[in-house]
Amino acid sequence: MSKITQIYNEYVDIVRSDMPQAKKSAQDMLDYILNSTAKYHGRCVKSLHVPKLITDEEVELFKNLVTTLYGIFDKVIAEYMVNSEYRKLFGFDKRLEELIMRKPVYSSNIPIARVDIFLDENTHDFKFCEFNTDGTSAMNEDRELCKAVAVTQAFRKFTEKHRVRTFELFDSWVDAATDIYRDYCSRKNIGAHKATVCITDFMESATENEFNIFREAFENAGYNAYVCEIRELRHHDGKLYTPDGHVIDIVYRRAVTSDIMAHYDEVTQFIDAVKEEDVCLLGDFRTQIVHNKMIYKVLHDDMTKKLLTDDEQSYVEAHVPYTVVFNDESLGRKYSDTTLGEAVTGNREGWIIKPEDSYGSKGVHAGVECTQEEWENFLKENINKGYILQEFVHPYKTENVDFSKDDDWHLYSNLTGLFVYNGKFAGVYSRISACEMISTQYSEMSIPTFVVEA
Repeated sequence: MSKITQIYNEYVDIVRSDMPQAKKSAQDMLDYILNSTAKYHGRCVKSLHVPKLITDEEVELFKNLVTTLYGIFDKVIAEYMVNSEYRKLFGFDKRLEELIMRKPVYSSNIPIARVDIFLDENTHDFKFCEFNTDGTSAMNEDRELCKAVAVTQAFRKFTEKHRVRTFELFDSWVDAATDIYRDYCSRKNIGAHKATVCITDFMESATENEFNIFREAFENAGYNAYVCEIRELRHHDGKLYTPDGHVIDIVYRRAVTSDIMAHYDEVTQFIDAVKEEDVCLLGDFRTQIVHNKMIYKVLHDDMTKKLLTDDEQSYVEAHVPYTVVFNDESLGRKYSDTTLGEAVTGNREGWIIKPEDSYGSKGVHAGVECTQEEWENFLKENINKGYILQEFVHPYKTENVDFSKDDDWHLYSNLTGLFVYNGKFAGVYSRISACEMISTQYSEMSIPTFVVEA
């Protein structure tokens, strides 16, 4: 049994030893959450009683995972920039390709990301789920949930014997952004000055509470900082301005690329400022190369294999689920002893289909969560319509209890999100679900993450 499993079981035993007190503590935890900033458009985040507990062994695993993955990503992005045939694998439209192909203004290819993985906590084997660069979020959920669980009796008892720590995800991002901006200024031959940061998104989609906490973190570090609607930014005289007329030096972009492309004509002033290099954009549009779900197929492509070392190829084979474009041509391929189409239809629990470019699990269909008839209908409705077909990974399960429903213990599926700032592992965002699909469409919840030191 792994150390992470041992400490998790220890925590569960503490809760089980006094369930009436645990239920009372659960109400204290809920009261904290309801009065916290962990809200999205007025809806509070939902959580469970037992937090995610990891050790420094997992932290080292995550650091090494990120280092290897980003080495691969750097090679993929470099090839995209110089090889027109390679670019065809992604199928981006010409407007987006033009934005991606601009000369880099700093060295970091992916300033900020959250890499979601399915981790087997006993074996440390893992499979990738998503690479989120655009709109990386949920730092505030983890921060507030860590505070909420700290009011419970079980947490107090556990920490009488164990030292724990959390991940600081706001000031650490400001530090990473500062390093990138210094690189930008050096390349542009811009002198040091009191820079102004704009955190921007389509505000109807924004996690505004989180934006304001980031704004405060930037201000505490000496920046001027504003939260702005991306449609209202103005570009003239070689500068980008907030709606109130403040000159912007750094844009912390939370607007995902798919939304920008869908509203392209509404954000032309922002785009013009980026094209003319009148602002330092965090992150730049080349992040879309790995954000788009086509990256899963591309990583398995022969053109990519030629870029990678033997160890990197083995890494991809071991950790990137088998993925193809969901079209008639792919389904006709030989797969094991049959065709891929027959395998997908005959084993629905082993497959999932996803839109090539979406977020928030929009349009995702997993065979494990539907009947055979529903699965075959999903396949018919979405083939040749911009979807990928992917091997389904069955998540690792742990026990937990939801006192808002009942006092019973149930098994929950786990998803581990790794925050990465300027290429370095920065923290963890843990999600959990009563079913095998971990998404807002189903029963997704968040739980806080603590590193157990002793």
